[in-house]
Amino acid sequence: MASIEQIIDDFAFLDEWEDRYRYVIELGKALPDLPKEKKTAEYKVQGCASQVWLVSHVEDQSSDPVMTFEGDSDAHIVRGLVAIVLAVYSGKHASEIAGTDAIEIFDRIGLVEHLSSQRANGLRSMVKRIRGEASLRAAA
Repeated sequence: MASIEQIIDDFAFLDEWEDRYRYVIELGKALPDLPKEKKTAEYKVQGCASQVWLVSHVEDQSSDPVMTFEGDSDAHIVRGLVAIVLAVYSGKHASEIAGTDAIEIFDRIGLVEHLSSQRANGLRSMVKRIRGEASLRAAA
């Protein structure tokens, strides 16, 4: 999976929005499929127009654990957005995740302004859920 730094660099080279959308879809295609048994109501993200599932994992039981995430969606573009969100957050300490707003990164690469309001709301729901889980872990 591409790092967030690689994704930001790649966006900088793509001038046309059609090319950027294609790139987002390619990122989604590269995302590993979430196993069927994890596509449950427990992992479903509320507030997304398409179906989105996010699964969080805690790598250790320290006071500021490293967290990793799996995700999936039934929509190609949204699956690409999930891939970018996971690139921002996965593999970082809970305190860092809680303090990082992925929406700022999406703004910086100019993606938020090109999303429908439903997709932008879904993106915010994903970010809110991940940061919320990280805040709980960092405070534990």
